[in-house]
Amino acid sequence: MSTSFDVIVIGAGIAGASLAAELQPGKSVLMLEMEERAGYHSTGRSAAMYLPTYGPAMIQALTRASGGFFHAPPSGFADAPLLSPRGELMLVDEAHEAEADAARALGLKDISIAEVRRLLPIVRPESFRLALFDPAGEDIDVDLLHQGFLRRLRRAGGQVQCDAAATGLDYRAGRWTVTTRAGNFQASVIVNAAGAWADEVAKLAGARTVGLQPKRRSAALVSPPEGVDISRWPLTFGAGETFYFKPMGGKIMISPADATPVEPHDAWADDMKIAEAIELYQMHMDHAITRLDHTWAGLRNFAPDGEPVVGYDPQVEGFFWLAGQGGYGIQTSPALSRTAAALICHTDLPADVIAEGTSAAAISPRRFHA
Repeated sequence: MSTSFDVIVIGAGIAGASLAAELQPGKSVLMLEMEERAGYHSTGRSAAMYLPTYGPAMIQALTRASGGFFHAPPSGFADAPLLSPRGELMLVDEAHEAEADAARALGLKDISIAEVRRLLPIVRPESFRLALFDPAGEDIDVDLLHQGFLRRLRRAGGQVQCDAAATGLDYRAGRWTVTTRAGNFQASVIVNAAGAWADEVAKLAGARTVGLQPKRRSAALVSPPEGVDISRWPLTFGAGETFYFKPMGGKIMISPADATPVEPHDAWADDMKIAEAIELYQMHMDHAITRLDHTWAGLRNFAPDGEPVVGYDPQVEGFFWLAGQGGYGIQTSPALSRTAAALICHTDLPADVIAEGTSAAAISPRRFHA
């Protein structure tokens, strides 16, 4: 393996992998991952949906700009579709009726109880006051997407080194040296795509942190009711994001939609939150759950204003931020990687990204240095 590159990307999740692939073959790229395999943390634990109306303004713009890639990826990128139909359903109880208007503004439409029962045959009609639905939501095959970026990177000559956490960053004479247990590597540009550990990587570089906050989200898999076809169930959530559930690999994935601030770590599910989500699920569905097949948790990383942090650090030369995707990193990765690559190379942002409403200033780390 070479030890000298144009760009070193720290973090091999969806953010780092998509950017590294986008930079090839114009630049030599090394991607460093602290775990034994790429995508171990949030990327590998995501049940992502493509929802263009979900998230803050810049997230929605980047998601819309990613639509073309998801629906028609480059030739050879994947051997199956990246998206599959799912739809999203909101069940609104009396306590959250005020939130229905906001959902309608995002494109969800009121549907009848009969239509809800067609979508969810075992739903309890007495458990909600009204329901809204949007058929446009689609499942993302996260592993297929991530592996596509990794394959694209390697085919173009990029390199990936796992089990290589950055333990030191030193900048001298226009070059960074990254110290890892796998050896030392040099590059002109360091990309901080370390997810929940991004502020920790910034400290190694002597950069000012931006106040990124990892937040835990728990999930569980349960077996479906015997004899019930769940394959076409929509993503279903309670108004106020009190919980959600959807089919996943022949099981039902249930989450309390928790967002508990935590320190960066190998996250585990909050059993109490899972229990609360199961209770809400059973309140809405005629399905008694007696055991959990599997539980897990991921960390979603948020900047103070909820928008991504993408761009060169204003004070530390050659140090580039790609962080703070806030749980939307999968659905924004095609557009965000192209945006980041343009900024790294000091070229104009892609025209379609600009047309959707994204600007370099809105996502720049400079906004935290006023």
